[in-house]
Parts: sequence; C-alpha cells; structure tokens
Amino acid sequence: MTDATPLITTDLDVDADGLQRGVLRVPHSHDRSAYGFIPIPIVVARHGQGPTVLLTGGVHGDEYEGPIALIRLIRELQIDALQGRLIIIPTLNAPAVQAATRTSPIDRINLNRTFPGDRNGTPTEMIADYVERVLLPLADYAFDFHAGGSSLDYLPTLFTAPPRTDREQRQIDALVAAFAPPRLLYMESLENDRLISAAARRHNVPFLTGEFGGGATVNREGLAVLERGLAGLLDGLGVLPGRTPRPPAAPARRLEAAARHYLYAPRPGLFEPHFSLGDEVHAGQLAGVIHDTVQPWLDPVPVSFGADGLVLCIRTFALVVAGDCLGHLGSDVG
Repeated sequence: MTDATPLITTDLDVDADGLQRGVLRVPHSHDRSAYGFIPIPIVVARHGQGPTVLLTGGVHGDEYEGPIALIRLIRELQIDALQGRLIIIPTLNAPAVQAATRTSPIDRINLNRTFPGDRNGTPTEMIADYVERVLLPLADYAFDFHAGGSSLDYLPTLFTAPPRTDREQRQIDALVAAFAPPRLLYMESLENDRLISAAARRHNVPFLTGEFGGGATVNREGLAVLERGLAGLLDGLGVLPGRTPRPPAAPARRLEAAARHYLYAPRPGLFEPHFSLGDEVHAGQLAGVIHDTVQPWLDPVPVSFGADGLVLCIRTFALVVAGDCLGHLGSDVG
C-alpha cells in the first residue's frame, strides 16, 4: 500500500457487469472496536453501453428526500434496462444519517465543507477523499441531492454553479431540460472549493444538486419533483430509457443567488418572520423582527431584505444567535 491508496475499501468490482450490493468500509478504530469500520451502503449496476452516473444523498444526515429517492431507485432498478453504469450511495454520510444530524456524530465535521478530504484524516475526511479520488474520476455525471435539514426549509429547487463556458452552459441546459424542475438556481456558493460541487468541477464532471425540502421532514412535493427529475435525467442520458414519453414541462424559472440574497440575524433572540416560502419580496422590505429574551421590554430589532427576489428558503428554528441564516432569496436571471 502506498500513501496514495485510499483507506476505504469495498468488495465490489466497479468494472464488473451486473448488479452488486455492498458497503464501503470506512476504518474506524475506537474504544469499543479496535479493528472496526463504518459501513456505507453502495450499489453498483452496469449493463450495456452508456455513461457512468454517480448518485449520492445523505451528505447531511437530516435531509431525507435524496436518500428516499435513491433507495427507491435501488429497489426498482431493472438491470436489463440499464445502458451504462450507476454508482448509487443513498446515505454517503452514514453516521450522520443514523444520528439525524447535519454533521457527523463521530468527528463533528460537515462532509460538504471538507472536500477534497484527507486519506489520513477523520472518518468524514476519509469519505470526502474517497469521493474525490476514487468515485468522481469514474463518473461522467454526478448528482447530489439535499434539503434544508433541521434548521432550514426550501421550495423544491434544482441548483447549479454558474457556468464558466458556453460548453458548460449547453451541458447544464440539456440536464435541466431532462430534469424539468420548477425552479433552477445558479448559486455562486457552489464554487466554494470545500464542496462536492467544486470537487466535481475539479474532475470536469457535469454536476447538479438541489434542495427539495427541509425541517428534517419529508417534503412530499419535493420528493415527487426529485423522483420525476431523476427519472428524466437518467432517461435523457440514455442510462435508463423511459418506457413512456413524459408530458412537456413548463420551462424552469431561472434564478440566481449571491451574498445580497441571504438574510442573517444581527443579534440573538426570537426571530418572528414577516415572510413565507414563495413570497415575492423587495430590497428594504421588513423581513421580520428579533425579540430580546433577556430584556423583553426592549423594542424588537428589525431585519430587512437586501435584494428583490423570490423567497426560496426560511429558517425553521425561531431561536437565533448572531450570524444565523434566516433565509435567502433568488432573483430572476437576466
């Protein structure tokens, strides 16, 4: 073994034809298990000729639409219909999923803030390293599905990083047309080099993500949007051709989000929102007030929007501290 060899192992042969089910073994030596490992379920399916698609969910353990959609895909997958290769990991951050937490209960690291990871690091860092150095180099396309988790709730929306070239724009347009989402958000923060989206870009792998609900619940509308979109993507790529044509979808509303679209708490207290998901709002409009729980006789502190746009996200927890995200907008592109 060399220092470049990932420490995560599996018995699956990603180059073999057929349907394989197993686990990734993340080594984890601790007080109760000297030679233990963390099992992360993985399915690899290969048949016919076509691209390799990497599908992941459960990067954050309190986001459920992605895992459910991918679990259902696994159960219903007909290998004879496949043209290409699917690598499906519904609960990539398995410890966080089991604990229903955003970060891993083992090392308290946010998996989607630690790419490219570290072979010799903590379990979360090893997972990021494995995705970056083993899985993404295999992929022709990668799709990673999210929700707002415990603290945020989202309108179901597909996300992509702003395209850098005309070629990237054409790729994104084709994938978006196949997914047919109600909304598409060009999100500048997806270029943060610690995210899986940036890891995909480092490997020149076309990538989509999205937020399909939140509040640590299952958003039925978001799950339906995701499942229809995933079927459309796999059909559009020719990996799992659809048996019946889908009716034409309305064009996605194209939005963008930058720093001015985010709303943050300036102080601690109880946040009383004056807006709801799906509202159209304007710069300077009152977004809500923060009530002081220590000196309740003080006037509440107003918080205002910094841009015009559609409310895509709202905080679920009323209790806030300074710096907490209260929600964010998307403004129409062009």
